[in-house]
Amino acid sequence: MIRILLADDEAMIRAGVRAILDSDPSLEVVAEAGDGRQAVDLAIGHRPDVALLDIRMPRLDGLAAAGELRRVVPETAVVMLTTFGEDDYIAKALDVGASGFLLKSGDPRELIAGIHAVADGAAYLSPKVAQRVIAQVAGGRMGKGARARDRVEALTEREREVLALLGAGLSNAEIARRMHIVEGTVKAYVSSILIRLTVRNRVQAAIIAHEAGLVA
Repeated sequence: MIRILLADDEAMIRAGVRAILDSDPSLEVVAEAGDGRQAVDLAIGHRPDVALLDIRMPRLDGLAAAGELRRVVPETAVVMLTTFGEDDYIAKALDVGASGFLLKSGDPRELIAGIHAVADGAAYLSPKVAQRVIAQVAGGRMGKGARARDRVEALTEREREVLALLGAGLSNAEIARRMHIVEGTVKAYVSSILIRLTVRNRVQAAIIAHEAGLVA
């Protein structure tokens, strides 16, 4: 079972999202929060696998809650679920350590796929968000290729191989199968890569992989 914390200040939205999640027998909503502060408190108590957070919430907004969750319960993956797809929200969500970014206007199947992806250690962006991120990378607004290549040079050859697969969107389990190693070894490589690249999450590492030319 994948244990989920759901946070949104609108009860009807929570009910709708929960109905979608309940359609998958491998997902379990263990707690619901009406604001960001309550979400952090419930996450500390329940230790969910995934926290699904709205961005605009009272007391503590979703972005601030995400940053706090990454500090106090780092084992909980954070997915932002919002009606807002503006670039500044996307950039801020990635900066605070979110592993996923989904739009409420998206297909319900995206929600379930995103939850499974981040619970498996991968990153997940809704297709519309992914298009924006790719455009930003292509336009150079998220960094320069030369600088990314310099950062990647600090990695070992094996770490660069893992980074390339991570950048291609593979989960830890998929990388393990591709490289013929155990998943625990992949997790160790990923942790080392994040530290060496001084990034907070897999999405930021994947962006560097694209900027550095490791991913076609």
